[in-house]
Amino acid sequence: MTATPGELLSHRPALRPGTLLSPALLHGPATVHLIKEPEGGASFEVGAKEYFLISRLDGTRSLAEIGEEYADTFGRRLAAAHWQRLLQLLGTRSLLAGAPPRPAPAAPPGSPFSGTPLRGTLRLVADADATTARLHRLLRPALRTAVLLPLTGILVAMEVLLATDLPELARDTWWLCRQPVALIAVFTLLWLSTALHELAHGVSARHYGGTVSEIGLRWRLPMAVMYCTVDNYRYLHTRWHQLAVAGAGAYANLLFLLPFLAWWAALPEGDPTRRVLSGLLLLGSLQALVNLLPLPPLDGYTMLGHTLRVSGLAPESGRYLRLCLSDRPAAAAYPRRARVVYLSYGVGSALLVLFLVAALATGLYFLLVH
Repeated sequence: MTATPGELLSHRPALRPGTLLSPALLHGPATVHLIKEPEGGASFEVGAKEYFLISRLDGTRSLAEIGEEYADTFGRRLAAAHWQRLLQLLGTRSLLAGAPPRPAPAAPPGSPFSGTPLRGTLRLVADADATTARLHRLLRPALRTAVLLPLTGILVAMEVLLATDLPELARDTWWLCRQPVALIAVFTLLWLSTALHELAHGVSARHYGGTVSEIGLRWRLPMAVMYCTVDNYRYLHTRWHQLAVAGAGAYANLLFLLPFLAWWAALPEGDPTRRVLSGLLLLGSLQALVNLLPLPPLDGYTMLGHTLRVSGLAPESGRYLRLCLSDRPAAAAYPRRARVVYLSYGVGSALLVLFLVAALATGLYFLLVH
């Protein structure tokens, strides 16, 4: 039997435990929130008004009470039909407490390998979340602020020291490029650094409440790199935690260089081993610092998106600039914040790319000439 409006508004529905709600995100001209189903389910976007209602479904407030809050905030009362459509949406996605869970997605194939010999992936561990949980328990004492703050100061000092010796590092790196055996050794160490980079993302995610769904090896021959797929960190409500997860990889890259810095500093200038270490320190620092640039798909781009609370920063900036250049009325519908963010990033990222290309060309010119 269909419930009367009074009976419907007296209900106190609650979301299923484990349902994740993201902070407000700018997406195009709209402000949206992401909602993710429990047990690793799919996610979808809702508007600010829908989020206002859904986030208050905690089982303690009736629909009538939530409706009063909504009317006070938005100046409009919701009819019973609106509530029915909202509850139907949540019910079909099994997001209400007491609703039967949706069928679990099909299990992945038994083989950890997918793709072809030229391009594919290989899962390295059966339970990536349990693996990173064990690593997190081991490393938790080192993740305290009392440890990370002085370590950060040491890393900054390391980069300042290397910057003052940049001419020597550049000369030694150029020499290293003509030593095949030593160059292979350096690139092997840098590859190991990328593996630590990915694991650092996973451990940091575990530390702040995220999860890890997969750890594996991805290749597009002749390149092969490790990867660590982090889930749920977009739903962390503290911006600092999101930034820490995104920046953990570059931080691990710099930490990896510290013992080699001590070895390098103990050797006299011109020593062949010092020259090899110079190349490792320069290339390793570039590996970490370039990854912090705000360009997709680098971690710096992810960090900027978290800082600005923007979803799809690069594609949405491109879309807005195309609307502006074509003088379409849709560009005027963007709110002021969206216009500032998308215009600034579109122009700024283009200038950054031009600067990087010019710096690379200039550096190569001086290396070849001198």
